[in-house]
Amino acid sequence: MFSVGRLPLPSEALLYQYKELGAFVDCYYVDIACSITQSEYIQAFYTTPIFKLERWILKWAVSKPSTDQQAVLLSEAKINIFSAWVVEQQSDNQLLMCDYSGRTRSWLMIEPVNQGTRLYFGSAVVPESGGIEDVRSDGRRKRARFFSAIQGFHHCYSMALLASARSRLLKNIKDTD
Repeated sequence: MFSVGRLPLPSEALLYQYKELGAFVDCYYVDIACSITQSEYIQAFYTTPIFKLERWILKWAVSKPSTDQQAVLLSEAKINIFSAWVVEQQSDNQLLMCDYSGRTRSWLMIEPVNQGTRLYFGSAVVPESGGIEDVRSDGRRKRARFFSAIQGFHHCYSMALLASARSRLLKNIKDTD
């Protein structure tokens, strides 16, 4: 997990529009020493053991079940709803998902680097009037206490998700050799 880092959100990121709106956004990355397609990344990300736990929680907490087969279909752009998310935008190297409440976004992107691929993962929490963020007197947004309280967990969880996806991809490559 120590190979996962943080970067400023790239300006070409589909998630960038939310940064411009004043939403909380983050951007994590990890490099992998091989060529990975966006489809492989999406499939690996949403089928890791750690993400399967999140899927299980969503199934029982908000009646939004999903399967590994649906993750494959999502990775092939054959479906646009996956558990609690709807595809908001998609390109050859990016996927932007919106949760069913419309308050959060989840973003995946790949980019070729050196002899491999950079995997990106980011999130956005969209401001809502009187909701998760309020505007300070200086015009800056302040986050509600609940979001501030879980921000440390969110950071660790995001890093774990990305590290888990990287491990899954490396395992898949090793299994095909």
